[in-house]
Formats: sequence, C-alpha cells, structure tokens
Amino acid sequence: MAIIIGREREQYLLNQYVESEKPEFVAVFGRRRVGKTFLIREYFIKQFTFYFSGVENVSKEQQLKNFNTALQKYGKRHYPIVNSWFEAFGQLIQLLEKSKKRGRKVVFIDEMPWIDTPRSNFIRALEYFWNTWASANSDIMLIVCGSSTSWIMNKLIKNRGGLHNRITRQIPIEPFTLQECEEFLKFQKIELNRHQIVECYMIMGGIPYYLEQLEKSLSLPQNIDNLFFRKKAVLRDEFKKLYASLFKHPDRYEKIIEALGKKRKGLTREEIIAATGFTDGGTLTKMLEELEQCSFIRSYNTYEKKTKDSLYQLIDFYSLFYLNYIKNIRQSDEHFWTNFIDNAKHRAWSGYAFEQVCMQHAAQIRHKLGISGVVTYSAAWRSKNSESGAQVDLLIDRNDGVINLCEMKYAVNEFIIDKSQDEILRKKKSAFICETKTRKAVHITMVTTYGVKRNEYWNNIQSEVMMDDLFVKNNT
Repeated sequence: MAIIIGREREQYLLNQYVESEKPEFVAVFGRRRVGKTFLIREYFIKQFTFYFSGVENVSKEQQLKNFNTALQKYGKRHYPIVNSWFEAFGQLIQLLEKSKKRGRKVVFIDEMPWIDTPRSNFIRALEYFWNTWASANSDIMLIVCGSSTSWIMNKLIKNRGGLHNRITRQIPIEPFTLQECEEFLKFQKIELNRHQIVECYMIMGGIPYYLEQLEKSLSLPQNIDNLFFRKKAVLRDEFKKLYASLFKHPDRYEKIIEALGKKRKGLTREEIIAATGFTDGGTLTKMLEELEQCSFIRSYNTYEKKTKDSLYQLIDFYSLFYLNYIKNIRQSDEHFWTNFIDNAKHRAWSGYAFEQVCMQHAAQIRHKLGISGVVTYSAAWRSKNSESGAQVDLLIDRNDGVINLCEMKYAVNEFIIDKSQDEILRKKKSAFICETKTRKAVHITMVTTYGVKRNEYWNNIQSEVMMDDLFVKNNT
C-alpha cells in the first residue's frame, strides 16, 4: 500500500469490508478534488481484479472501447469490442470467473456518472450484473465512485428500481481536517506554521488537490497570488468547473450558493426562494439536499427552534473566498494577496471563515473542553429582541448541566477583551439566559488563534480553546 495521509477511518472501513466474507457493493462519494480516486487506488494498489474509469463528455461507443481496453489489460486475453453495456458486463463476468486470484476480487468502476450517457442503458446493465451474478458471489467487492454526489445518491443509493437497497456500504469522503492538512503539507515538504495553515484552510478548505498546488519555495501569500490572482491561475476559474462537474444544471446550484454567500448567518428556505426566484417544492428540496451532501452548505436549527425553521449556510471555503475576492472583481494586480492591506472587508471575511473552521472542528473543541464522552447538542442562537442583536453561532448544550456559548475570534496575536467587548459578552450571556429560561450553568468559551490576554476581564470567561487545540486528531 502507498502512503495515504489521513483517512484513517475510511481505511479502517475498507479493511472491514474486504474481510466481511460476503458480496459488497460500496459507493464512495464526495465533492470534486477531495481525493476519492486516490484513496481507493492507493489502498488497493496492484490488487484490483478489474479497474475502469469513465471519461467526461465522450460517447457511449468510446466508453465501451475504454472498457474493452481495461478488460484486455486485466483479463490478459482478447475481448471483442461490443455495442452494449449488457454485453460488456457479460465479458466482465467471464473475466472474474476465470480469475485465479485468491480472496477478494475487487472491481473498481470510477467516475461512474460519466459512463451513464443518455440512452446507454448503463444502469440497467449494472443492475443485471449485480442482481444476477455479483450478489451471489461472496468474493466480489464492487466499488463505485464519482464526484457527482447527486448522481450517486439518485441513481444508486436512492434507486427505486432494480438497484433498490443493493448498495451494501457507503463511504462519504470529507475534506481534510486541520490535523490532516498539517500532516499532508509536511509530507509535501511545505513549511507553514499553524496560523498560516489555518489561513490556508480558510481559503481552500481541506481539499487535497488544492493543497497539492502549493509551491514549497513560495510564501503563503505568494502561493495565493499564484493560484488565484495571476493570469490563467489554476484555481481562478475552478468555481464553474466545480459545480458543472457535480450537477446537471449547475447554474441553479450556483444561484443558491451566491445567495447564501451574501448572508453569512444563513437563510431560511423562504429567504432562499425570495433571493433566487425559485419556486417552493421538491426540486428546491433536492438541490438543497445535494448541496449539503457535497459539503457545500449546512442546514442547522437555531436553539429551541423546529426543523422547519432551519437555516442554510455556505460552508465551502473555496466558494466563499471566490465570491468575496474573485467573482465580479476586475483584479489586475497579480500580487493582490501579497500586497493586501487589512481592511473592513478582509476582517469580515476572515472572521466568518475562522468561525467556519471552528464549527467544522467542533469535535476538537469538545475534546479541549473535556466533554468528548458527554452527550451534547450543538446549535446556534439568535435573540428575539431585534434591538439587542445578540447571537451565538455555536453553542454546546451538554448533558452534564452546562451550556457553552462559544465566541470565535480570529486574531494575529492574543485576543484582548476590553471593557466594551466584556460588556457585549455579558449582555449576550444575560439575554440567552433570560430568553431561553435555561436552568443550566452558562459558560462563555473563547475560541481564538493565540488565546485571550490576561487582564481584568479575562476572569469573566469560563474556558478557552486555542488554534493549536483544533489540530488535535479526531478519533471519534
């Protein structure tokens, strides 16, 4: 096996499925560039009984020719080119039956959504292959993969036809955590301190492909200029490619993303309808579900609110950065980020992006607070009193009689709680207790980069979480 950075949970699951001693139909999915193919290919390096990948925007005939090439490679014999997927899967059955490999026969079909061209009958042929042959052979492990999470969900996992309930395992591939990013960058010989890694995460998220583009000879600002702001920069036009690779009508999904990008606390379903002009119904529900499955957005409830009052929030770091600094900005300065001077816009973006980093590392926050083993519920809270404007973007309601109100602050040095900031925190805590009528102890928890400076107001907070705490390995 090659060196795989992170992905310990996913590797553990793959090992369990390999050893299950029953036929397995495994669906692996996740957003573009997150490392799905790399994980499967490297985990099973040189152990595939058959491996085939679809190609984007080619005909059924070309896909079948490519499938035939793979058959001849792994079957080590001549197979005639056929005209249908039923015949192609028939040849695959022949290959597998004649294979002398002991133990698991791993069949990996990558980029499956691209193979399912119009009127190709690919899905019907896949159904026939699994239902009539593969599912009766305990040594078969079929792994299917694709960036189009919507296709995987609708055509396979939620299939109502011949593949209904046939997927035996699902492995969603999430972006790297901060700890995995640090490990990955060290492996790539890229020297960044933790503050720089957090800033990099705020721009790119934990997407391995994006991190691979960093050059070790450049500083982080130089790398950002190189990847986003110079002419023909690699990631400058990634936004359109990203959504086009995942969704059939990408412009509609982009419209939702752009609407959410303008309202950082999130939008209700009704507000999304008003902002986009979409009609209420199943189509909108489906688009929101698919965006959430791809980890672009999250739905969450405010404290003591019902599910129907859910807010939707943009959480994809690349999309957030693109909408703030690239889309609709005629930026001719190829050294924009290197020369960028702190201003209100940068403070607003960095503050929000850091909040998202913290919320995506809520497990590490719980670990620091010593409550990993305590049943908890995370939510946000908004005051009903519009005059106070009090809000908490992350609260942790604990089964041990405590509620942590997390105040997340991005700073380049120790965060200073001055008189005005102390008053804001105390009023926020008071408003929360008054409006929720909670009987639990309410703790103010500061989540910052370098901690809170010890001064006369420091004792008014109950706990601290620092940037380094977010880099702890998540073993949950």
